[in-house]
Amino acid sequence: MADSENLAPPEPEGPGLFGDLPAATPAPAATPYRVLARKYRPTTFDDLIGQESMVRILRNAFALNRIAHAFMLTGVRGVGKTTTARIIARALNCIGPDGAGGPTADPCGVCDNCRGILADRHPDVVEMDAASRTGVDDVREIIEATRFRPLQARTKVFIIDEVHMLSRNAFNALLKTLEEPPPHVKFVFATTEIRKVPVTVLSRCQRFDLRRIPITMLTAHYAKIAAKEQVDIEPEALAAIARAADGSVRDGLSLLDQAIAQGAAADESVISADTVAGMLGMADRGVVFDLMEAVMQGRAAEALAITDRAYALGADLGALLGDLLDLTHTISRLKAVPELRASQELPEAERSRGGALADKLSVPVLARTWQMLLKGAAEIESAPDRRAASEMVLIRLCHVADLPTPGDLVRKLQGQGASPPTPSSLPPGGGGMRAMAGGISVARPAPPPPAAPLPKTYRDVVALVAEQREMLLHGHLLHSVHLVRFAPPVIELRPQNDAPRDLAPRLGALLLQATGTRWTIALSTSEGNATLAEQGNEADRGRRAAAADHPLVQAILEAFPGARIEAVRDPGVDAYGLPAEIALGEPGLAPIDPEEPADLMDVPIEVEARFLTETVR
Repeated sequence: MADSENLAPPEPEGPGLFGDLPAATPAPAATPYRVLARKYRPTTFDDLIGQESMVRILRNAFALNRIAHAFMLTGVRGVGKTTTARIIARALNCIGPDGAGGPTADPCGVCDNCRGILADRHPDVVEMDAASRTGVDDVREIIEATRFRPLQARTKVFIIDEVHMLSRNAFNALLKTLEEPPPHVKFVFATTEIRKVPVTVLSRCQRFDLRRIPITMLTAHYAKIAAKEQVDIEPEALAAIARAADGSVRDGLSLLDQAIAQGAAADESVISADTVAGMLGMADRGVVFDLMEAVMQGRAAEALAITDRAYALGADLGALLGDLLDLTHTISRLKAVPELRASQELPEAERSRGGALADKLSVPVLARTWQMLLKGAAEIESAPDRRAASEMVLIRLCHVADLPTPGDLVRKLQGQGASPPTPSSLPPGGGGMRAMAGGISVARPAPPPPAAPLPKTYRDVVALVAEQREMLLHGHLLHSVHLVRFAPPVIELRPQNDAPRDLAPRLGALLLQATGTRWTIALSTSEGNATLAEQGNEADRGRRAAAADHPLVQAILEAFPGARIEAVRDPGVDAYGLPAEIALGEPGLAPIDPEEPADLMDVPIEVEARFLTETVR
């Protein structure tokens, strides 16, 4: 019976009922599509982009045969942590095409070990996702596996992804093995949250911080992949994808995959920047600049018309405000560091139109715009209608663009000798004050400011720099400069290493413009006084010590256990925390002795104490 069941059916002796039937041919197996992120995953150290420092160190380690027993790879998603771990595993186990090779930084890719690891099927390379296997039992399985020698390879490699997700007990169970592993075992850990990894684990690993990939490097990388895929895509579209990737190669490749599919659906021979912008839910970069200019000029109708067109094309207005926020940051950077205008890290639009906006907008206006957009972004996320919330934010920005900053208003009133205007006396929208707000259009030029009086002390010089809104220069004079001699119009300074090289000419030009007097700024190698910041901190410590020794303060601290002195405010000190009548540390004047407590009853100060309470469970 069994034999008859196994017999094949007899061949037909003649044509069938419907004539001769063609022989059935098996359908060809469809090749599954591999996404770009997997297809172009690096297989050697040379394929990694943007991680030159790590690659150089690893190459030297293999060349000198000084390979660590455990590696800790950290960085944002998609920068190559797991990929690097697999390359290290292949480099450790490559035996070369002839089967006689040793550990090498350039694995051959053709031996059994290289091909097995590359296909994720090698028995001696174990990958574990700590996000799903967080317990101590999972780690004990790894510890038990370390006792056995490799089945095929030279070295057993354990790759643990998202290692920060392991429990405390799991980390503790791993410590002993991690400190003294068998000679045939290597560990490679990957994490996006390095701060959550215990220090005891970090101290036993060789750590590598994989950095975000710059936009220019990502753009060039995606252009090469697009050429290999025989896809035509505009450079602006690639730049938009690189910006949206936020330093992650994998995220950008996923977006490129989506853009190729989007272009095919739209039957485009060349994938345009508009297609990518629509796919990402963002507006064209030129639209963002147009919107920024309209808002900064207070033209609400034009700003809303721009958003209407963007909304009709499918852009998310919340994302559009996010683009405005990003542009505000870029303009602020161009304002603070003019050298960025020649940097190739920024696209052409940012360098040209962004630089023009940086010349026209003041730092206070940019800071105010940043704060309002930041607050508006939070409002949009909680609003029932995102479009209405976005438009309300833009209307507020247009209205505020016409208003002067408080400092501008005070200076204008002082310069004209006028009394503060009432709200009814101001023209609608602020009228001619638009120029004071740092806006683009100038409705009525402000009168030139009168020359400032000659500074009498070095602190007066630093304060004058702050009044001129040169905050970068002010910060260096405060923290990075030691005064050697002050004899107007000559100032002798010793700058620290972190001070800019052009500090002296910048300070001299500012003083000439502000006072009408030519100053000589000489640089010296003499020790000089402490910096203003150091002097202010020393004076503050003296005031705190004096406050802590006062009987009234001591009684308060005793009455409220856990209280501490948070701040000591003295109306007799200036903005740098130094007494107004005594120029601390300046030539010819005796410094205050912080060791000698002052009598608090003779000085009107305010002591702020913070009371700490404990929650009783």
